[in-house]
Amino acid sequence: MPAGYETDYRLDDSAANVHIGGWDNSLDPVRTVESGAVVEFECRGAPDGAFDRDSTAEDIGAMSFEGHPLTGPVHVEGAQPGDVLEIELLDFEHKGFGVTYFYPAAASKGLLPAEFDEPGLHIWELDDGVGRFVDGIEVPLDPFPGIAGVAPAEDGEHSTTPPRRVGGNLDIKHLTAGSTLYLPVEVAGALFSIGDCHGAQGDGEVCVTGIEAPMFVTARLSVRSNPDIDQPRFETTGPFSPTGADEPVYGTTGVADSLMEATKLAVEQMIDHLHEHRGLTRTEAYLLCSAAVDLKINQVVNHPTWTVSAYLSESLFPG
Repeated sequence: MPAGYETDYRLDDSAANVHIGGWDNSLDPVRTVESGAVVEFECRGAPDGAFDRDSTAEDIGAMSFEGHPLTGPVHVEGAQPGDVLEIELLDFEHKGFGVTYFYPAAASKGLLPAEFDEPGLHIWELDDGVGRFVDGIEVPLDPFPGIAGVAPAEDGEHSTTPPRRVGGNLDIKHLTAGSTLYLPVEVAGALFSIGDCHGAQGDGEVCVTGIEAPMFVTARLSVRSNPDIDQPRFETTGPFSPTGADEPVYGTTGVADSLMEATKLAVEQMIDHLHEHRGLTRTEAYLLCSAAVDLKINQVVNHPTWTVSAYLSESLFPG
């Protein structure tokens, strides 16, 4: 935990402090804070209580998703359109529980919906810095907010699902404790909200979820008049691998005439590897890919084909 701060404000996850359904610049702020204030946000998980430790994949059909539950919005004094909101992510505290799931093929969600007719789900116990999967596999935890954003200038309600130039559902897994996110401000007060926290996630979040987990997030919110930015920017020290150090990986590659098709091929090959050589069911393999396999664009210049690879750290496996 970064040292040298005291919490100025705390927002719990009660209905009065949470908005569900979308970004909307007409929402009343739940709190007004001065620039430089440190705020602790209690964030619900993206499933918003739909699952518990006894849930199974059958419960996915009963889940109603109307949008990510976000804690906020917070009005930051002095923030005006054209400014930048600096969000220093100071600390994350999970509640010991997480879930990764994917929808049935009929929902057409995720990278490979046609590959899985039935939904899949894994309940994670989060403890001692790891999330526990099957067969002794442990995924190191490096929590981050899937969503951190400010209100867009365009009036009306806007879905929380796609990311935007003002932030939102960025799913940048390196926005861990000690990182700083910079967002362009479009409305007075910025109207900052945060949520959709993940205990861990593979770059790509291929099955549509990481390790979704309710969490406390502590952040310092500061208004800056520069730099002049048009898209989100950030500073981070990672970690850029599960252990935070260079380590052996197993890679699978997709080569195709579109980035999306190359990505699908790379992940399909990784699922095959995990099933054939690590003994996982194909459902378990898809879930693990979303939580811990990193996608990398290897090249985009050698037309007419593109190269995408999926990287699996060998350190996840016992022994």
